[in-house]
Amino acid sequence: MNWQQLISNKRLGQEYRHAVRHDDRSEFKRDYDRLIFSAPFRRMQNKTQVFPLPGSIFVHNRLTHSLEVASVGMSLGNDVAQKLKEKHPELVGTLFEEIGTIVSAACLAHDMGNPPFGHSGEKAIQSFFTEGAGQPLQGMLRPRFWSDITHFEGNANAFRLLVHRFCGRREGGFVMTYSMLAAIVKYPFASDANGSKKGKFGFFETEEEAFVRLADELGLKRLSLDGEPLRYVRHPLVYLVEAADDICYEIMDIEDAHKLKILSYSETSDLLLSFFSDDVQQQIRQRIVDEGIDDENERVVYMRARVIGELERQCVETFVSHEEDILSGTFNGSLIDHIDEPQRTAYRRCTQLSLEKIYHAKPVLDVELSGYRIIETLMSQLIDAAVNPTRFHSEQLIRRVSSQYDIHSQDLETRIMAVIDYISGMTDVYALDIYQKINGISLPIV
Repeated sequence: MNWQQLISNKRLGQEYRHAVRHDDRSEFKRDYDRLIFSAPFRRMQNKTQVFPLPGSIFVHNRLTHSLEVASVGMSLGNDVAQKLKEKHPELVGTLFEEIGTIVSAACLAHDMGNPPFGHSGEKAIQSFFTEGAGQPLQGMLRPRFWSDITHFEGNANAFRLLVHRFCGRREGGFVMTYSMLAAIVKYPFASDANGSKKGKFGFFETEEEAFVRLADELGLKRLSLDGEPLRYVRHPLVYLVEAADDICYEIMDIEDAHKLKILSYSETSDLLLSFFSDDVQQQIRQRIVDEGIDDENERVVYMRARVIGELERQCVETFVSHEEDILSGTFNGSLIDHIDEPQRTAYRRCTQLSLEKIYHAKPVLDVELSGYRIIETLMSQLIDAAVNPTRFHSEQLIRRVSSQYDIHSQDLETRIMAVIDYISGMTDVYALDIYQKINGISLPIV
């Protein structure tokens, strides 16, 4: 793979207009702006990141998380571009200089396909078909479609959200640039491909043609043979999007846990300072004293900022030093997996402590349990309506589904996917509201 081909501002669905575009904004900045002003992006403000929403203490939701990831992604992309231009002078003055904007836009979109209630909602959709009332449908559906829905994945759903032509929409969906779309496909293979990581995949069958089109245009290396389930290597910028996400969710969850008093100040400061040598730790402590920072939350904010800065720097160095492996498709793992000590050990400590104290905290488990039941119930009611659309109650339920989803299709698989699109696009509050209404728990005031 080579950078000149990997960075393209051609737009999916409007390839015919590529040669006649003239605008002071770059095409990649247009991607960023289009996402910021989109309804699916706004809806993330009411989707759970980790902790319950809302609360008396404002913690992260999917929207604030995505904005922070985009900020770190911009830094990663810009810093990598600067270093690689020194290494490859022929990249100066090319679209490669804009990879910071591409990565930042991809970061904005990386969580847009996640359903309500985080990973619990994702699991509820999968389990409805593998363990629940949806099991008998397997004999009515094609194997590839069954594989897609039983492995339902927020990453693949984000790609669908951006490229699928929903009812009343234009060809190409959001009509984003090829490179930006490739940068969000963390798992560039089909759901039935061998080697899928814990059921992860990058695109549904309905969007496979779109992925192949942009992958071949960008020169991504294809790993699968003819007749095998599709598998490609990642676009190199995926590693930067992944690094920005890894940095933000792990470190910001620590800060949120401190605000919610799940972690003490002593535990939090020990974790954050462990990313640095003894000398640097002393410098940080002295800076806090010199600046007169008495508030413990502000101290945590300062230490958190130092950690993010250090991790960003190390991920840039890792990307640049492994550029050849990344471009050849032989790089294994994430950038975080290859950073130096003591940062790598400190990051693993954060991951372990998060599993023990944060993700298993009672408020988090309560949301997961409630969210799972809500999504399970919505799936059961709405999928049954899609399978039996002529029943009276089914007709009533189908009227609730947004017009952009093809719930009236003659094809059963299309109707099932329309239900999944509808539910996965809900906010936490809207999902709860619909759950209460269709179960007769709440009635609108007349």
